[in-house]
Amino acid sequence: MKKYTKRISYLNTLITEKSYPVSEAILLLKELASTNFIESTEVHIALNIDPKYTNQQLRTNLILPHGTGKELKIAAFVESEYIQETLKDGASIVGSEDLLEEISKGNLNFDLLITTPSLMPKLAKFGKILGPKGLMPSPKAGTVTHNIKETINEFKKGKLEYRADKTGIVHFGFGKTSFSPEQLEENLISIFNSVEKSKPVGVKGKYFKSFFICTTMSPSLKLELSSFKRG
Repeated sequence: MKKYTKRISYLNTLITEKSYPVSEAILLLKELASTNFIESTEVHIALNIDPKYTNQQLRTNLILPHGTGKELKIAAFVESEYIQETLKDGASIVGSEDLLEEISKGNLNFDLLITTPSLMPKLAKFGKILGPKGLMPSPKAGTVTHNIKETINEFKKGKLEYRADKTGIVHFGFGKTSFSPEQLEENLISIFNSVEKSKPVGVKGKYFKSFFICTTMSPSLKLELSSFKRG
């Protein structure tokens, strides 16, 4: 039998239902945040997809109404003459051939990599390094763009890329426990709507298997999918 710490054991006693409507779950989630630091809030969505098939893959982006509360470290691969300009536009790391050299060494000190369509061929050979980390730029994810400045601004305002892993699960942060219940709920609703809208064409039958939320250090809460449909 799995053993829990006293804190987790106590938090588990607060979870009295198998599943909760969105608004109730968020209030309980904030109650479960019992550490002495501001925890991140996470979403874990199991989908009825098999990503090994191209028509059942999910990779897209959305703009969270209230962001994630995390400051993204954005890297931009640009032509050498645009390096200074792109730094002024807000990118944390900007480079040309020097950035490729760092990537080849496995130095991936960034959360997001953006580039232009014309430069994508140069990044292609680094797929085995960037791909497993989810850092390979993609037009569908909004990280291959003709407007680097606008793209940087969008991601800084709350745009994020997400994808289903090889088991068909989508998981990422959607805020902080310091956010208001209303902010967390609006972010969650936008996530549900985005995932639903991005349903792969190859999916047959039921799409959502389960939808859970948790904080960095708390047990998870199962959400009632029907509660997203209200209003």
